Amino acid sequence: MIAIIVAAAAALLVSLCGTPLFIKFLVRKQYGQFIRQDGPESHLTKRGTPTMGGVVIILATVVGWLASYLVIGRPPAASAYLVVGLMVGLGLIGFLDDFTKIRKERSLGLSPLWKIVGQGVIGITFSVLALQFKDSAGRTPASTRISFLRDTNLDLAFAGTAIGLVLFVVWANFLITAWSNAVNLTDGLDGLATGVALVVFGTYVIVGIWQTNQSCRHVAAIASNCYDVRDPRDLTIVAAAITGACVGFLWWNTNPAQIFMGDTGSLALGGALAGLSILSRTEVLAVIIGGLFVIIVISDVIQIGFFKMTGRRVFRMAPLHHHFELKGWQEVTIVTRFVLIAIILAAAGLGVFYAQWVVS
Repeated sequence: MIAIIVAAAAALLVSLCGTPLFIKFLVRKQYGQFIRQDGPESHLTKRGTPTMGGVVIILATVVGWLASYLVIGRPPAASAYLVVGLMVGLGLIGFLDDFTKIRKERSLGLSPLWKIVGQGVIGITFSVLALQFKDSAGRTPASTRISFLRDTNLDLAFAGTAIGLVLFVVWANFLITAWSNAVNLTDGLDGLATGVALVVFGTYVIVGIWQTNQSCRHVAAIASNCYDVRDPRDLTIVAAAITGACVGFLWWNTNPAQIFMGDTGSLALGGALAGLSILSRTEVLAVIIGGLFVIIVISDVIQIGFFKMTGRRVFRMAPLHHHFELKGWQEVTIVTRFVLIAIILAAAGLGVFYAQWVVS
């Protein structure tokens, strides 16, 4: 438990103290945000606000993560390396995207093709490595089984080892792309994506602590309702470090934001969420825990699909938070209410998780 606290506290300290220093650097370099012209007019005042704040989130997470292992006196497990590697890798893609926007002075960054290629390379590498690194009990960080609250009987390797690997890579990359884009779409109002991420990763800290205490390594009867996760404690440490980093960053990102996380932060956080869901064997449960992100994506899909079919719009603007902006809601009101919804959904996911353990 000490390691988890250290991870969160160290990440919080680095993020809280490091963000204003990074803001000064970005202002000096004139690395500001470019605003899309078709968005709400109120956002035009945000033009020039420093972006790429995700760099601080990633740095704080890594520092907090490593600091915890200095306390416990052992190196990180494979699962932790995989999630942090996925986070840093996607953060790099986001950084290149943000830097392209700044260099070309436009609201569009990398081309969709290069973005997909970059995400694909990082995602495939993560997926393949996640099925390696067996521990003494033969567990790998990930499983080819689709998971809800734990692994289900739906095994992607049913058709053979090679085909199973391919299917798992496709499934894992779908999750990585979906979650990274979900956080990216949510990052449209001051403090919204950071606040929701804080709730979601904080929930995963609780899930990880429970899985650690009820791990099959510690429970004598494997047939009981223990959790067959390879490195639950290490995943909890990563989640705690990300939570601390988000708390510190939110101090500066709340309305009126002095810095935006940019694609650097949103892609990194989305990738970390995908990695945690895969390695903690809670892929479907994450849809409930991160339900606000899912709602944002669905609103965008509905808007685009309905417009292509009918030429009309369901919402005044998508994603959903912009719809309420155009209805006259204040930005702070939208963020507060959406974060409250995120808390309710995360609590519901946590309730489902605990209820399954109780009745099994």
